[in-house]
Amino acid sequence: MRDWFNYNKRATIDVKIADLSLGGNFPIRVQSMGNTDTNDIEASVSQAERIAQAGGEIVRFTAQGIKEANNLGLVRNELRKRGCNVPLVADIHFNPAAAMAAATNVEKVRINPGNYVDSTHTQKTFQYTDEEYAQEIEKIKEKLIPFLDLCKQNNTAVRIGVNHGSLSDRILSRYGDTSEGMVESCLEFLRICKSQDFLNVVVSIKASNVVIMVRTVRLLAEKMDEEGLNYPIHLGVTEAGEGEDGRIKSAAGITALLLDGIGDTIRVSLSEDPEAEIPVAKMLADYVQRRSRHALVMGDKCIDEAIRSGKGRTSKAVGNIGGDNVPVVITKQKGNNENAQPDYLVKSYTTDSISIDSDKKFQVVDCSDIELATSLPEDTVILARPCGRHIVGEIRALVSQLIKAGKQNPVVALVDSPAENLDELQLFTAADMGALLIDRLIDGICLISDLEESATVCHGILQATRRRIFKTEFISCPSCGRTLYDMQNTLAKVKSALSHLKGLKIGVMGCIVNGPGEMADADYGYVGSGRGKVNLYKGKNCVEKMVPEDDAVDKLIQLIKDNGDWIDK
Repeated sequence: MRDWFNYNKRATIDVKIADLSLGGNFPIRVQSMGNTDTNDIEASVSQAERIAQAGGEIVRFTAQGIKEANNLGLVRNELRKRGCNVPLVADIHFNPAAAMAAATNVEKVRINPGNYVDSTHTQKTFQYTDEEYAQEIEKIKEKLIPFLDLCKQNNTAVRIGVNHGSLSDRILSRYGDTSEGMVESCLEFLRICKSQDFLNVVVSIKASNVVIMVRTVRLLAEKMDEEGLNYPIHLGVTEAGEGEDGRIKSAAGITALLLDGIGDTIRVSLSEDPEAEIPVAKMLADYVQRRSRHALVMGDKCIDEAIRSGKGRTSKAVGNIGGDNVPVVITKQKGNNENAQPDYLVKSYTTDSISIDSDKKFQVVDCSDIELATSLPEDTVILARPCGRHIVGEIRALVSQLIKAGKQNPVVALVDSPAENLDELQLFTAADMGALLIDRLIDGICLISDLEESATVCHGILQATRRRIFKTEFISCPSCGRTLYDMQNTLAKVKSALSHLKGLKIGVMGCIVNGPGEMADADYGYVGSGRGKVNLYKGKNCVEKMVPEDDAVDKLIQLIKDNGDWIDK
């Protein structure tokens, strides 16, 4: 059983990417992905340099075909001439031949099990007998084993990278669009790697839905450990967006896993310049590595079922706190966002007492004070205050003791934030609250901070973890060499037009590789389909193809109106 209370890094083998080692006892490595076309050698070299100068330890580029994969060799050679030794990764979809070319040109190749051999999202229905399914696995071996042999010869590392948005029709036919399907898609390829004694492998499973991402990677780690597949894991939330949304989503999802000891390298996917991802990733990695040096936390094993089931802890409602209510937000000031106001205001707070503008009973309880917590009347809201470094572990331990004692008081996490600026407030609060909200263990956040954005940050964390919706959700990719329009400007235009549509989920995707799949639970989608052309989606269905980019936002608005989901600003 996993230790949910103490940081114990998952044991993995060491993987070498040129001179860089990851996994094992090495630090969490941070990386980014370029968005230039590798046919433009100078642009790609310059961007890789900027990422490396920002602190990026690995740089990935899309290679659509053999030519682009070979061009990465030219990019690498020029970087080495300039004294930049950052390892390069080729990102391959649909094209095993391009993967073979890349294996001789870069230090690492990422392949996607969903489309390396199998067809992806043809929208057809297939049924496979066990024999037919086994035959399909043999086809994968025929393509994958020669690739692994070539990687061995060239000391090239491999990432087996599963994306929620690009599962194969074969996997979908047997497992559906599920966490189990994503994990099996990865394991099929890992088993082949193990059979060939190929160890230089990193794995990843990503999704734009933070809750799905966390639960699926936990399942992956569990299944890998059961099968002795102790490879390092790469973490990231795909299509996280930009600005506050992208930072909070990434912090909540990535850090929830890092604090569980899962994860050896991370990428924060932002719809911004690639080098902007690195400072965010470094802040998260450093924050977790500081948290790892904490005093032992003791909790009860009953928490295991609450977390694994996804049902969390049951509490009784005290007014609008706990029970079936959405989690509450308690802060010191209202802030400046009228759509993200706190439910309650803190009038005063010291280490000894708190005063909240409410007729409800609130009691600050140090997480180690189990006797006090389990003796309170059930009409008292517990403000759970951590005293050590591992905030998630301490609050989990307190909640576990309440479950064991059969107590159903609402629990609100009390965070006395040391953040000095908005970036720290967003990242550190999301890092500490993400797992607790994903696992449905708390009934709200009480954030003690003098920054006026406190309430907005709390609401953003609740939205990122799918616990409370207060605005439009934009699922947007960070763009790459496949993107045929300006992602940052396009996203800004779409947000300007649609950000008042509270509760709608809008996908803004650069291309079809992951676009239609990653935005599968979006209400509407805007997906690049060609140079200056866009496909528009209602749910999973493409309703207009090859719309000129200049007309696409207006067409998207009309589509929303035609389906009755539009409201005026």
